[in-house]
Amino acid sequence: MQALWALITNSFIIGFIQGKIYRGKIKNVCVPGLNCYSCPGAIASCPIGALQAVIGSYEFKFSFYIAGFMIFIGAIMGRFVCGWLCPFGFIQDLLHKIPFKKKIRTFKGDRPLRYLKYVILVVFVILMPLFIVDIIGQGTPYFCKLICPAGTLEGGLPLVIMNEGLQRTVGWLYAWKNLLLVITIIASIIIYRPFCKYICPLGAIYSLFNPISVFKYRVNEEKCINCHACSNICKMNVNPVKNSNALECIRCGKCKSICPTNAIEYRYLDRKSIDKKS
Repeated sequence: MQALWALITNSFIIGFIQGKIYRGKIKNVCVPGLNCYSCPGAIASCPIGALQAVIGSYEFKFSFYIAGFMIFIGAIMGRFVCGWLCPFGFIQDLLHKIPFKKKIRTFKGDRPLRYLKYVILVVFVILMPLFIVDIIGQGTPYFCKLICPAGTLEGGLPLVIMNEGLQRTVGWLYAWKNLLLVITIIASIIIYRPFCKYICPLGAIYSLFNPISVFKYRVNEEKCINCHACSNICKMNVNPVKNSNALECIRCGKCKSICPTNAIEYRYLDRKSIDKKS
């Protein structure tokens, strides 16, 4: 599913050959996951990058569309997007399959570090582009410019490799972004989805909708035998029995698949509210 969606959203194959970005009308549409606008194959926009570009201008109604889009997707699916529709999440999944002597499941600062993505969301995605704007009121996408390793991998590297002119202009910022990419790649081999856990501002937004989204999980207490199989298999370190719709849950479905009694169920509507109405 992740591979198919990555292929669909990056289907402008000729862009990789020519080293050019697709600029057709579809580029005005956002995709649910983190897929860089500057990727030569990308046919649509990343919602985080698009939001930063227009959030500082009252003249751009496009920002309302982007915010509405993310709220709509979050309200429907929550972090299901992270588990199934994010190309960079898929890349991290592949990297984590690379054999390594000792994988790190958790560490002492794991839980506090997960709040970092909310800080990045507020500071780099909202506040800096909102208050630091150019003469026409447009903000700079600081998260994309200074942090995002997905943009470096999907956009920066292919464009620089294919364009001699860009090769002559790269400097310290390009080196810094590549350093962050290398760190992310190494970390992804050792830790499951470190970018999703600690850095991604889009995941931070969607996580807030996990408890209230239309698509969610529920644990049938009558079926649950407290075997802890679900919490043991969860690579995001979520315990579905304690909180089946925790902020860190990416709805990958591994807990549901391994449950011996099928106690973990999909929950599209609040059954209690349905019972009351009936």
